[in-house]
Amino acid sequence: MALYLVTGGAGFIGSHLSDALLAEGHEVRVLDDFSTGKPGNIDPRCAVLRGDAADPALVRRALEGAAGCFHLAAIASVARGNEDWLGTHRANLTATITVFDAARAHRLPVVYASSAAIYGNLGEQVAREDLLPAPLTAYGADKLGCELHARVATHVHGVPTLGLRFFNVYGPRQDPHSPYSGVISIFARRVASGETVAIHGDGNQLRDFVYVADVVAHLRAAMGHLEAGGESTVLNVCTGMGISVLDLAHALADLHGRPARLVHEAPRQGDIRRSLGDPARARGVLNITAQTRLREGLERTLASLVVA
Repeated sequence: MALYLVTGGAGFIGSHLSDALLAEGHEVRVLDDFSTGKPGNIDPRCAVLRGDAADPALVRRALEGAAGCFHLAAIASVARGNEDWLGTHRANLTATITVFDAARAHRLPVVYASSAAIYGNLGEQVAREDLLPAPLTAYGADKLGCELHARVATHVHGVPTLGLRFFNVYGPRQDPHSPYSGVISIFARRVASGETVAIHGDGNQLRDFVYVADVVAHLRAAMGHLEAGGESTVLNVCTGMGISVLDLAHALADLHGRPARLVHEAPRQGDIRRSLGDPARARGVLNITAQTRLREGLERTLASLVVA
């Protein structure tokens, strides 16, 4: 068994990953500044370092004795990127370079979170890893920067890296009260509490939703791939199946046994109409696919909510 560092381990995805690693008998060290992560998400068996993933001395200390790093710490908010461009850049790109720099001393493998935001607006095209990236947001640009610096980490400094382009991740522990949270957690809370659900535009925006347990399975498989000497690369984490935002709202209402109370609002500026990923390359490289059907994932998400 091994010790792994999970940056952002108090967050939504990071805490689920930490639980899975512990269940396999590994030791887990969490590095988190708790700006969005919650102490209650962390299993008490984890060793916790509170601080900034862009702090070189702290990251070096966090990696001492570790077999590898899962780098998930980020500010995953388009709005925050607009409001605090420089600050989010530091959290998203500078922190990633800091992790790569610390990992190169012992050439530790790093599995890091990228994003479907690197693709920008593909129109009717399905997002494949070989398409030209064209991010439209500071967050997407920073995640693309992470991928470029990962190539430097690997080819110049010998650090094994694997980036995972997350599509729309959902599941328990995703904060439904945050305006920056995923649409499913926000919709689920509002449906469960009998509130109206805001639909921006006509609601026909298509999204590829992937359940958090499937994301964790991809993360673990990615680390195993690097530890076995596999190539450094970047892969989609998605289902390859889309659902409209409108149909999603109706599905959640149906599962809760009440009609959807929808309010149509103005479209969001720059909202992408279609975001659908191709999971074929991840299936080929990691021998893994998302297993959780959307209805099952929605049921688990609803069941996890405590309505105030």
